[in-house]
Amino acid sequence: MNPWKLYDELIEGIPDNLSVAYCNSGHNWTTVTSSENSVGIAMTISVFSKPYTETESITGLSLKRTAMLAKSWNFVEAAIGVAAINSYYNNSVRSAQCGAVHGCVNNDNGDAFNLYQNEVRGKKVAVIGHFPMLEQRFGSLCDLSILERNPSWGDYPDSACEYILGEQDYVFITGCTLVNKTLPRLLKLAEKAKIVMVGPSTVMSPILFEHGIYGLSGFTVSDVKKCEQIIREGNTMELFSTGKMVDYINPIV
Repeated sequence: MNPWKLYDELIEGIPDNLSVAYCNSGHNWTTVTSSENSVGIAMTISVFSKPYTETESITGLSLKRTAMLAKSWNFVEAAIGVAAINSYYNNSVRSAQCGAVHGCVNNDNGDAFNLYQNEVRGKKVAVIGHFPMLEQRFGSLCDLSILERNPSWGDYPDSACEYILGEQDYVFITGCTLVNKTLPRLLKLAEKAKIVMVGPSTVMSPILFEHGIYGLSGFTVSDVKKCEQIIREGNTMELFSTGKMVDYINPIV
């Protein structure tokens, strides 16, 4: 299987007539605002092991050309590419077309790990990425395994994915795996589980359903100017005051 297929399909779906109006590569998050005034977010991964591939200014560049940077092995540049993809698909109107709204979404539980609590009860669950308060939310409900590239005490190193994911009922995957290119392999390893992609880097597109994903828990920005200001000022948690978490499940599962 071609590991680039998912990336190519997402990039191909972006119209040719959109451009980048604003780009900010912040310490924690990278944002791209499109010419239709829609913001996309991706986690910044500060690894500069390969040189930049784009030599022109990102501002004013075609959105589709910028989205192609998601395939770069310079992860700072790749975050710009994923943010460009998200600036198209995570538009609040467009993202609503990607699937069925999660049944718990109106119960004041915007966090994906709260929304899926009933589903994972008594199940084997793996989470790629050590999210805040994860043990408190899931620890007593299920057989929980946390995999992390920089593991804390009790976590598995991320290389354990080859041994653990095939045994799980549910697998939650951080959206930043699109940036570091591990997502295609993780989807293959977890293909027997219900897979949920989580976090602001998540692309809210039904294309992901076609690659075996059961649920999408991402973020759409409604206050563009406030979001841009917060990223410039590095106020990470305030980011979530600029829009809303959105949760969709594959309507044909």
